Amino acid sequence: MLTRLKVSGFKNLVDVDVRFGRFTCVAGANGTGKSNLFDAIQFLSRLADDTLLNAALAVRAESGRSTDLRHLFRRYGDRFDDRMTFEVEMIVPPAGIDDLGQPAEASITFLRYQLILGYRAEGHLPNLGGLEILHEELSHINVSDAAKSLHFPHKVAWRRSVIKGRRVGEFISTVEKEGKRIVKLHQDGTAGRPREYLAATLPRTVLSSANAIESPTTLLARRELQSWRLLQLEPSALRKPDEFTAPPRLGVDGSHMPATLNYLAHTHQNGAPAADPLTANSSAVDGTTAPVLDELAARLSELVEQVQKVRVDRDVQRQLLTLELTDLSGTPLPARSLSDGTLRFLALVVLSLDPREEGLICLEEPENGIHPERIPVILHLLQEIAVDVESEVGTDNPLRQVIINTHSPSVVSQVADDAILVSELQEVIVDKQRGRAARFRWLPDTWRCEADPMAPPVARGKLLAYLNPTGVHTFGQDTASDAMGGRKPRRLMDRPDFQPYLPGFQQPA
Repeated sequence: MLTRLKVSGFKNLVDVDVRFGRFTCVAGANGTGKSNLFDAIQFLSRLADDTLLNAALAVRAESGRSTDLRHLFRRYGDRFDDRMTFEVEMIVPPAGIDDLGQPAEASITFLRYQLILGYRAEGHLPNLGGLEILHEELSHINVSDAAKSLHFPHKVAWRRSVIKGRRVGEFISTVEKEGKRIVKLHQDGTAGRPREYLAATLPRTVLSSANAIESPTTLLARRELQSWRLLQLEPSALRKPDEFTAPPRLGVDGSHMPATLNYLAHTHQNGAPAADPLTANSSAVDGTTAPVLDELAARLSELVEQVQKVRVDRDVQRQLLTLELTDLSGTPLPARSLSDGTLRFLALVVLSLDPREEGLICLEEPENGIHPERIPVILHLLQEIAVDVESEVGTDNPLRQVIINTHSPSVVSQVADDAILVSELQEVIVDKQRGRAARFRWLPDTWRCEADPMAPPVARGKLLAYLNPTGVHTFGQDTASDAMGGRKPRRLMDRPDFQPYLPGFQQPA
């Protein structure tokens, strides 16, 4: 779980410092930095899994894919910054396995990771340069300091269920030794000699090479970063059938939904593992006895009223799994005939029902393809996907976090006020060069104001564009109140200081 992110020098992000809770909505006009914030998160995730070069090339440039790595760095005028800095505070899983299947347990689960990357030009061809690690550090945050670091509302029982352990010292550190930068990987829980790496020649971060033997906590920090995903649900991928051998896990583009549903239907029937999904009897495959498919149909009916049943058709002859809906008249509707919005909603419901899904989920403009009257339904679902911070984390309450971005008034006006971050551009001057950098602000009288009392909240005028909703929706408010332990979250439209700006507002006599 990402609880705090600091970024500087990456694209138009300069001195950005943002805290996150279980659910966050980043609102702002096009070009203000919403997508760049997601790119920074995804870049860190890729760095935990791949080389510096491959991770950099995977980040989208403004004009599409670019081989010039300078597009990652903050630009002002005709110059680029020569370094970018990242710092994250995160809650990591208590246990996991490494790439060789070896088990690992974290000595402490609340960590801080810092990474500074520099641009290294190659000879007289600066556009063919590479990245160099200038500093890498992984350290612990004391359990006793957790309450002071986690400012979003949550129960003590929840915090104690996710933050555990004890540690003195660093897991990764960077030092100067004989005029050279050395990155050290410290052994976890022992006084053994740390492994040392010459920073200038490292093709990847030290964290990305961690294993369960040397440093299990570092490995689990790597696993946490790897779990940060940006969902880009593509209708073509959502409509495709799956072969019997397809991986039973939803892809970031929405692929493998039939295989995932088939797996869930057979491994979680009646609360216990069932038969092999590929050899089970056809009635179970058809979903007539699988509770997960019944629940999927019930949730989908909130968006599409005519849905009666969801099933996974198993074609033995062609070795294919196909998602199929049945309407109230009994007419089968294959996935290829469903609307884009219905398919995206289906994918999110599948995500919410899969207990294997943990970590951070980023989603751009979730309202795409959804009728304005149904937007509260999808927002309610997204908040259900996120962990319930009123209850202890477990198999029925996985540690999941959701961050969305949007510029839709229908979305912003429905989100709880303390979940909103507003992105805007602010003029900055660097070496006498004027430029514009992204800033992220929050509403007055919310928990982020208490966390950063010196930072100014967003100006009310910046939110006027979001105060023209299509209607006053109330769907899911009672359920949301229950999920927050009886504390009903305020939407933007519920705040008295913004109500005078709503259409049709009348001043009380």
